[in-house]
Amino acid sequence: QVQLVESGGGLVQAGGSLRLSCAASGRTFSSYSMGWFRQAPGKEREFVAAIGWSGHSTYYADSVKGRFTISSDNAKNTEFLQMNSLKPEDTAVYYCGVKRWPYYNGNYNYQDDYAPWGQGTQVTVSS
Repeated sequence: QVQLVESGGGLVQAGGSLRLSCAASGRTFSSYSMGWFRQAPGKEREFVAAIGWSGHSTYYADSVKGRFTISSDNAKNTEFLQMNSLKPEDTAVYYCGVKRWPYYNGNYNYQDDYAPWGQGTQVTVSS
């Protein structure tokens, strides 16, 4: 059974940093693009960042560009999201997902293209 487990969330002051991890199990994901989305209270889930299946291409929402960095360790089947210069508006539950199809980087910001998802990890940034 394919499973994704996020970790690394927590409470941090504005300007601080957190590193989220997404550990995948059940099969190898080295041929799959993976992404991070987030959902704040009362808002819809939104795209944050994605990494292409080869690991060479990265994509970011404008709101996090220059502050967040997505990376992956294929040997460990794990994806990371390094978040720096955090702002209160970054507060949300962060979810990782894997693309439904291998060798495909298109629609990287389209959440319906991702399955399965992890359970999410809460990130709270205080002002």
